[in-house]
Amino acid sequence: MKPKIIYVYDALCGWCYGFSPVIKSVYERYQDRFDFDVISGGMMLGTRTGPIDVVAPFIKTAYHTVEEVTGVAFGEGFLREVEKGDMILDSEKPAIGLCVFKYYHPRKAVLFAHDIQNSINFDGKAPNDEDIYRYIAVNYGIDPDEFIHKMHEEEFKQAAYYEFALAKQLQVSGYPAAFIQSADNHFYMIAKGFTRLEDLEVRIENVIKEISG
Repeated sequence: MKPKIIYVYDALCGWCYGFSPVIKSVYERYQDRFDFDVISGGMMLGTRTGPIDVVAPFIKTAYHTVEEVTGVAFGEGFLREVEKGDMILDSEKPAIGLCVFKYYHPRKAVLFAHDIQNSINFDGKAPNDEDIYRYIAVNYGIDPDEFIHKMHEEEFKQAAYYEFALAKQLQVSGYPAAFIQSADNHFYMIAKGFTRLEDLEVRIENVIKEISG
């Protein structure tokens, strides 16, 4: 049994968008040595959902910091939506979409997280817009109508809420976060908040030495 890298993120988390190229690079480098999983944290649920202007007006300035620290760029489409302020922020649908995607491609969850964050933070697509999920489905050889149908099934909603609970069980209080789960079920935190690729790789190599010794 391979050790596993677990990435805990939220599709609406700007720092996760900044971290997305990092975790994608880790996936590309280490996918032969590790299994990978992505868990949604559920950052904006219930009373925390709503239009940007109401629930997250700070985004209008905070994105500059994310760009400066991480090197990513937020797209014009996203910035237009931020300025308008009426995009609905809700973590539930992207989390359900991730669970449906893992039904088809469990080993490619990192790529789904990367793609959906680009759709939101670069293209400016709303997380509740079903076109995002259709587009991603087609790109991975999945029938888009079937994908959307599964997103409305109770099974996948329950799976998403199970992931929210799992993130709490892992004591994740902020995103992004990443862990290595060893074959004997020990957990090693390798990222808490945005982490540069070179630092993350050092931590991964240190854990590899520890669990191999």
